Amino acid sequence: HRLIPLDGTKFLSRCLIKKQCTLSEHHSGFVGETALYQMQGLLLLSTLNLNSPFALPLQFVDNISSREEVDQAEYYLYKFRHSPNCFYVRDWTIHSWIRKCLMYGAREKALHTLKNQVQYGMFPDNFTFNLLMDTFIKEDDYNSSLVVVNEIMLQEAFDEPCTQLLSLYVLHKYLQGKPDLKWEDERNLGAALLLVGLTQDNTVGFSSRLLGHVFLGRVELTKGIRAVYTKMPLMWTRGYLNRALNVMEEVVKATNGAKLCKDAVDAMAMVLEMPTSETSESKITNKLQETKQEDAIDDDDDDDDEINEKTKLPDYLKRFKELHAELQSLGKIETESLMTMTEKLITENLLAAESSEIQKFEKKLEEWEEERAALIQREKEIREKVRLEREARQAAKAKR
Repeated sequence: HRLIPLDGTKFLSRCLIKKQCTLSEHHSGFVGETALYQMQGLLLLSTLNLNSPFALPLQFVDNISSREEVDQAEYYLYKFRHSPNCFYVRDWTIHSWIRKCLMYGAREKALHTLKNQVQYGMFPDNFTFNLLMDTFIKEDDYNSSLVVVNEIMLQEAFDEPCTQLLSLYVLHKYLQGKPDLKWEDERNLGAALLLVGLTQDNTVGFSSRLLGHVFLGRVELTKGIRAVYTKMPLMWTRGYLNRALNVMEEVVKATNGAKLCKDAVDAMAMVLEMPTSETSESKITNKLQETKQEDAIDDDDDDDDEINEKTKLPDYLKRFKELHAELQSLGKIETESLMTMTEKLITENLLAAESSEIQKFEKKLEEWEEERAALIQREKEIREKVRLEREARQAAKAKR
């Protein structure tokens, strides 16, 4: 991403700082828009270690006007994130960056900075997450939508009703396509289904919770509990299949009309009746890994986890059959698919949730504007203080 030779960069940066010029005022008349944007980027780089100016990242992102400038801005955002001024990567800057990526067809840039959010400082709010999900849903790109949901899950940001509904839709739409899942995919899907399911006390919520526990329980059986909770916002205690049975028991006792979808119950039955040979495939892998001295203890622990859970499978299966019989007798097995029930839930609730979220976002915009104005005022005060100190030093020199 180097735009001009290093010496030229230093010279240009010094000139811009010395004159304290606004690029749009002084250069727009005799350079092209792309060159102007590049110089603005150089100005941003030149101020990274000066604790000023605070408003420049926002102005820089807001001034993006082409796909080429999106590519350039990614580099500058990375550099800014790793500077002393990284605190000033504000929520509105993140929102503006995502909007610009979507506006100029750079969706892969938005996803890249989101997946590497620590390196770029990209921690979006719920409205920005929803904007991304909505864009990918309209394009039937559920793989990209799922990436967004995974990041929401890792941030544990299922706070707003719109985010919950869109996430549920993405998760079940993705599973409807019957994808070929690796164990890491099962873990991520399970965690997302579990966390978003906890926000809904209805058929979709309980069914998602059950399905999430099933995915996580399968990973626990085949890979051990350490594989479940490592780098995940999940409990590190064993027994995810037991917790799935607890969800079934909750629905048996529920008085709010909640049911469990047949899809989720069937998935639970499939895991509990899984052949021993299939659940033992990870044991062979672990034995091969035991040749490495440093991992021997961890592998033994994981093997113990697997053995403990596998010995409980007959008890789990017996309890599952009892709970399943109770659910059937109470008419609490929903025959319609989980995807269909999710679509119904969205049809009933999304419009009201959108209206509420728009109102919240309008209020947030006002807060952002107030904070931006305060930052600009603070920047002016610091500039004035620096000017007065410089003049005082010059006056002291003149007296000598």
